[in-house]
Amino acid sequence: MKIAILGPGAIGSTFAFHLSRARHDVTVIARGARLDWLRKERAIVTTRGERAPVEVSDALDTTVPWDLVLVSVLESQVDAVLPALRQSAAKQVMFMFNTFAPLDRLRDVVGADRFRFGFPAIMAGLVDGRLKAQVIPRSAVAPQITIVTDPAWAEVFSQAGIATDTQTDMHSWLRTHAALVVPMMIIFDRVYRRGHGLSWTEARELALGLTEGLELVRSLGNPLTPSGAAVLGKLPTSAVSLLLWTLSRNSTLTALGVQGPGEARTLIDAMVATAPDRTPRLQSLRP
Repeated sequence: MKIAILGPGAIGSTFAFHLSRARHDVTVIARGARLDWLRKERAIVTTRGERAPVEVSDALDTTVPWDLVLVSVLESQVDAVLPALRQSAAKQVMFMFNTFAPLDRLRDVVGADRFRFGFPAIMAGLVDGRLKAQVIPRSAVAPQITIVTDPAWAEVFSQAGIATDTQTDMHSWLRTHAALVVPMMIIFDRVYRRGHGLSWTEARELALGLTEGLELVRSLGNPLTPSGAAVLGKLPTSAVSLLLWTLSRNSTLTALGVQGPGEARTLIDAMVATAPDRTPRLQSLRP
């Protein structure tokens, strides 16, 4: 298949690497230093020296009938690419990023028949341009693998080595996910900057923020999805506090704080915008 990946950061590069290795025709659209690096290498290169060849461009060719354009930019960057996506001859467009906002706006831009959404279960980063990635595999203990709204693309990604399931109520899933990950993003940012874990008081404040976020999702009419999130929402504050306190001492996870607080701010702002009077703790926690 002919696939364009718009935004080949760590996540987009992981998809490009696996899809290219699965013999799909992959073009990555980048800018800045990432564009220069990819133009030089003409490949996604891993920290282990593995290479997957890709075509490289600084703009999406809107005349090409791509089988898929995968948009793996941050939500704050998506407005800049919407005009090209609207004009694109692509058969399908899949957005893949954290968001709390309704998906209707994106669906309207590309058309309901072309619109797809997904979310990656991938831990990845770029080290001097080289990809270091861990794809969450399908297993009995995996808390969450990559999900998409389209079964056909779930099959394509799975065959390429990115285990993927389908999720029909993506809007509820994304809102639940935002409520869960915002406290974690704040933890990662704080620990990365300070070099040590949370105090118990901080863990409790973040636990209350997590509970407030889940209550907001329910109040907006979205069921907590997946259902396991509802269990977390019923735990006592002390148990959630202990979980977050422990998480703040996991060096593998807190290393993700290198990405900074921007995404947490964007998600909190979107949550607050939906109900300012029901989000006081999230407002106080905003980094």
